[in-house]
Amino acid sequence: MSEQVHNRLAVVRAERKVSRQALAQEVGVHYQTIGYIERGQYNPSLDLALKLAAYFRLPVEALFSLEPFQPLTTEIYGVDGDNGRTTS
Repeated sequence: MSEQVHNRLAVVRAERKVSRQALAQEVGVHYQTIGYIERGQYNPSLDLALKLAAYFRLPVEALFSLEPFQPLTTEIYGVDGDNGRTTS
């Protein structure tokens, strides 16, 4: 049984204004594969995860993790996304 791989692919893709179709073409997969990965329905191979990270010029661990990601507001600003208070 394989573990769920959590990802920020949809967030990064939207931030960079890259369509699923364009990203899929760049990394050599079908655009539906990108959607399956974003929804957590498919775990990418190591090869594909590295290609995606390289495309966005990010470390692979910035896109994928075995643990759920904290909200970006918490990681970047130290703000709890639930109540807007600082976490320090």
